[in-house]
Amino acid sequence: MFQAIIQGILLSFGLILPLGVQNVFVFNQGVTQPRFIRALPVIITASLCDTALISLAVLGVSVIVLAIPTIKAILFLVGILFLAYMGFVTWKSKANRSTTQDAALSPKKQITFAASVSLLNPHAILDTIGVIGTSSISYSGLEKIAFTLACIWVSWIWFFSLALVGRQVGRLDKSGRFIMLLNKVSAIIMWGTAVYLITQFI
Repeated sequence: MFQAIIQGILLSFGLILPLGVQNVFVFNQGVTQPRFIRALPVIITASLCDTALISLAVLGVSVIVLAIPTIKAILFLVGILFLAYMGFVTWKSKANRSTTQDAALSPKKQITFAASVSLLNPHAILDTIGVIGTSSISYSGLEKIAFTLACIWVSWIWFFSLALVGRQVGRLDKSGRFIMLLNKVSAIIMWGTAVYLITQFI
């Protein structure tokens, strides 16, 4: 069981560490929200989405869903359009104090966007299935449960830590320059992911 837990932790960190759309969005809200507690909607939503994806990957349900060409095509198209739109909106955001408050999204928008960048990214879903889903096959019973819980635990800890670091950075950035740079980087990552999805779709 110890081996299953360690493998689950290492695999989850390997998947979640790269600078992707989901990580950038959570960090961005940590930076722009006036208080850490105001970033809880994005943290909890991202964590719950990862929990759902990991659980489905371990159960094998997601493999069946993505095996249906129509569902896979719709997921790719919606994901591409959403990332292109979010990239445009993020790029146009400015760094003065009033627009910084605008960047601090309402709880409803945080939940909507966090769910979207988590669940409308076929690349992330396929990674979860390919790495976590496939690795879970070698375990059964309590070991599989321990492996799954270890993967989920890493996601929750990571998103809380990411938003917390973002909050500390936001407190130090009084000029708003970092936020403007972050918005540009975020937009480029979103567009880059969209282009990558287009190449995969074609």
